[in-house]
Amino acid sequence: MGTESIDILWVVMATILVFTMQAGFMCLESGLTRSKNSINVAVKNLSDISLSLVIFWLWGGTFMFGSSVGGWIGLEPLDLEPSSSMVFWLFQAMFCGTAVTIVSGAVAERMRFGVYLFMSFILSGFTYTIFGHWVWGGLAGSQPGWLENLGFVDFAGSTVVHATGAWVALALLLIIGPRRGRYSEDGSAQPIQGSNMPFSFLGVLLIWVGWFGFNGGSQLAFDDAVPRILVNTFIAGCVGLLACLVLDLIHGDKVKAESLMIGSLAGLVSITACCHAITPHEAMIVGFGGGWLAHRSNSILEKWRIDDAVGAIPVHGVAGVWGTLCVAFFGDLDGSLDRYSWIGIQALGVVVHFVFIFSSTYLIFSWLNRRMNLRVSESQEAIGLNISEHGAITESSELIRQMQSHQDEGDFDQPVDASEHTEVGVIAAQYNRVLASFVAEKRSLEEEREASNLARDDALRAREELSGVVEKLNGFNALAIEREKRMVELKGEVNRLARELQRDVPYPEHDEL
Repeated sequence: MGTESIDILWVVMATILVFTMQAGFMCLESGLTRSKNSINVAVKNLSDISLSLVIFWLWGGTFMFGSSVGGWIGLEPLDLEPSSSMVFWLFQAMFCGTAVTIVSGAVAERMRFGVYLFMSFILSGFTYTIFGHWVWGGLAGSQPGWLENLGFVDFAGSTVVHATGAWVALALLLIIGPRRGRYSEDGSAQPIQGSNMPFSFLGVLLIWVGWFGFNGGSQLAFDDAVPRILVNTFIAGCVGLLACLVLDLIHGDKVKAESLMIGSLAGLVSITACCHAITPHEAMIVGFGGGWLAHRSNSILEKWRIDDAVGAIPVHGVAGVWGTLCVAFFGDLDGSLDRYSWIGIQALGVVVHFVFIFSSTYLIFSWLNRRMNLRVSESQEAIGLNISEHGAITESSELIRQMQSHQDEGDFDQPVDASEHTEVGVIAAQYNRVLASFVAEKRSLEEEREASNLARDDALRAREELSGVVEKLNGFNALAIEREKRMVELKGEVNRLARELQRDVPYPEHDEL
């Protein structure tokens, strides 16, 4: 096997590794968001990679790598006849899909699916590919882009790929706002617990594996530089994680799971621009700086009430800018530029990139938002995008629906469906036990209330009867009083007659007797 064939084989293997990052992003995002949106996450990740690759095939690859017009855009299609060109196109198409997928996590749980597809269309068809031509236009042998001509270097895409996704996400988040319940009325951030943290860690590991292809494949040849690129990549990811771990211990007594994810990915993003040009010791500095900056900027976003569901902006944006500047901070000079001039060119590149990507996205989608809502309604967000956007029913969503039916209708006699062989089934079974206890208690109370009502009715009847007796007694008492009065009158009359008789008929004298 010749050298060219080995190089082609290496890029093919790297392409497959980069593609596995899509699975990693899906796991990461679905684990960090709520289960009622998990199907929406999967649908977005599968749809955006398909859409972006088709667009990249039709015209995106031409805009990015075709014959340049003044270093601003490619117009003549790339010749894909040689095997090396075909593999190069496929490898770069994976990068385009990665840039799109980054946005998915940031805007999760609130953006309409149709709007997300339109964003994927704009990003993969225009903004990403046009800026990519400015930096990488000369990779396919055509005239270099204007930033590339100035000496701007971004080896594997800290800015071109990762910061692009981050700044698009930032523009969209400023338009659609935070998830409901993410911030309280006083502005304090309220945590939204992800559905499956171990699943998110699996996603991080898959992304990490894919990154070896991301950075290693960007050499476009299997030569002596590849081992150093891979070592630098691995070291930066490890040190980025440790940076966030240390910051958590400094600012509190607990290490947060999200911080470890942010730190490791930020270290990987940071090293992407300069992994070919620095030593492993310098890679430790780059990775640490990326992790530290991502950790701090994530806290700042919370204070600014920018709800990035997966930390995409700190990881891919802030760490991406840092890594791009590190090319000039630590990279070997080739003699054409001095250190300060190179730093200035790198800074110019990241500023131009931010202005172009952020402003174009904000203008397009602000205009669109005035004509239609970019985010789902409040009720749709409440029930979850699985149902509202895709009509998909999961075991957990069906359980919630049945429980909601109990609440709305007030009929608790029918238990929910439960299979104790699943986690949701165990919850449903426990709910049924609580429900059965509630129904039994409710029936007991109803029986007691019915008995109480009967006793009350008996008491009312007895009271009525007693009232009749009392009324009769009062009548007898009045009659007795009347008779007593009459007796007193008769007695008085008898005494009076007796006194009259005594006066009119005197008693005979003794002698007369």
